[in-house]
Amino acid sequence: MAQTLRLCVVAVLALALISLSQAQGPSEEDLVEDIMGDEMDVEDDLDLGIAGDEEEEEEAAKEAEPAAPLIPKVTYKAPEPMGEHFFAESFDRGTLDSWVLSKAKKEDIDEDIAKYDGQWSVEDMKDSKLPGDKGLVLKSRAKHHAISAQLLRPFIFDSKPLILQYEVNFQTGIDCGGAYIKLLTQTPDLDLDQFVDKTPYTIMFGPDKCGEDYKLHLIFRHKNPKTGEYEEKHAKKPDADLRTYYTDKKTHLYTLVLNPDNSFEVLVDQTVVNSGNLLTDMTPAVNPAAEIEDPEDSKPEDWDEMPKIQDPAAVKPEDWDEDMDGEWEAPQVPNPACEAAPGCGAWQRPNVDNPSYKGKWKPAMIDNPNYQGVWKPRKVANPDFFEDLHPFRMSPFSAVGLELWSMSSDIFFDNFFITNERHTADRWATDGWGLKKAAEGAAEPGLATQMLTAAEERPWLWVVYVLTVALPLVLIVVFCCTGKKKSPDAGEYKKTDEPQPDVKEEEAAAAEEEEEEEEAAVAPKEQQESAPAADKKSDAEDSPAEKGEEEEEEEEEAQDENDASAETLEDDVLRRSPRNRRVRKE
Repeated sequence: MAQTLRLCVVAVLALALISLSQAQGPSEEDLVEDIMGDEMDVEDDLDLGIAGDEEEEEEAAKEAEPAAPLIPKVTYKAPEPMGEHFFAESFDRGTLDSWVLSKAKKEDIDEDIAKYDGQWSVEDMKDSKLPGDKGLVLKSRAKHHAISAQLLRPFIFDSKPLILQYEVNFQTGIDCGGAYIKLLTQTPDLDLDQFVDKTPYTIMFGPDKCGEDYKLHLIFRHKNPKTGEYEEKHAKKPDADLRTYYTDKKTHLYTLVLNPDNSFEVLVDQTVVNSGNLLTDMTPAVNPAAEIEDPEDSKPEDWDEMPKIQDPAAVKPEDWDEDMDGEWEAPQVPNPACEAAPGCGAWQRPNVDNPSYKGKWKPAMIDNPNYQGVWKPRKVANPDFFEDLHPFRMSPFSAVGLELWSMSSDIFFDNFFITNERHTADRWATDGWGLKKAAEGAAEPGLATQMLTAAEERPWLWVVYVLTVALPLVLIVVFCCTGKKKSPDAGEYKKTDEPQPDVKEEEAAAAEEEEEEEEAAVAPKEQQESAPAADKKSDAEDSPAEKGEEEEEEEEEAQDENDASAETLEDDVLRRSPRNRRVRKE
């Protein structure tokens, strides 16, 4: 038992070591190569030494020392826009020369907070894994920020899709604020110096959070073809859980794809998190209803909306008891003459609940023969009805802008790109965001560290970890260290001339069972023979000599049977003994 327990402990420790070794995840070098492939420049920073004898000596010394693991370094290379595009900005020039800071003020708010005086900066990320990779950073807390830039040329919605993508990193987390982008509508009076929240836009897209409300906006302004007025249309909320994108402090790529067939896709890190159609998945709907309720219609006074009424033919049963405590009586007051004489006054029996009380009687409810249903106003043609089957054909836009208010600072933006070619956008994403992902992956901690970090954010994960790890270990210990004790077989006893006690007891028990079976078989036979024996009773009583002879014969037969059983048992025991088995074998 002790040896088995030691083996179980060793097995558990080995399993734990294997789990920890596997929890370290893939090597950093493999992760980098898998993501970026041959397009990544990896420097190993190895000193190749110098030629000659000194080089040979150094190499010999290095061979004698244990080799340290090489940590690959990802060299940053600014993405180059290729193919058809309308806007491309990586901020690697380190300036905001092509961007315009708003000088306007918000309307209808206090003067102290009306200005767009939030600070912007072009700089590296705080914990950058790619030195030299710069981006646009929102620097101020609790301030209004507005900055914009012109496109190379206006984007016109025709027969090609719109692909918009950019990167966001909430370096210090996000409490309440947005990181969405606006595509500013092309108008004759568009002035980027006066860019405010009311500046017309065609599309607003991107992440937004306040409290526990995690949003990923897709809003477009649709022009009513009859009135010329614009109305915001909001896409349905994504089904995916967006929490991680706001809390993991990693760089995420947000992509919007609008197709000429009115379909749309919203992607995060090149994974679709929302999709639909502009005609069917927007709120409010693009096209109004063909009919509306008549605003001048009113419900008639005799309109009956009662589905059930009381049965007018119902009659209260005569034995229906509605009294709980009898008739009402005036309240009693203390008799001053009885204050000094307990028990004064006439005695009355106290009231109790009426066992026959049935409550107040009400007639049964029946279907109302005059029921007309719930009244609704009649439908009339909608005077504002129109049908726009191509909402994709939105108003052209000529600039991009960030108009934000945030309670968090250091929001990092990078690699804005607008095109009408999907493969061009994918190449830009690979050269920009893909490089960041590879660098972050190379420096990413192992699986065990990630699990601990996740548990700190979501404490309930500790329960999952305990059940996942502890339960298998407990089962292993139970199956290894416990079990039914094996009883020794009779054949395992040491062979001797003497019968073993266990064997003897088992044989005796078997013999007793055989005797009980024989007695059970003889009992019915004796009952059958008892009837004729009774008929002969009178004759036996008349012949005492004959009765004595019969009793002696019965006793002799019983003795012979006992002797035969004993001989059979002894022969059986001797036959099964190890000595006899050996003799027979010889």
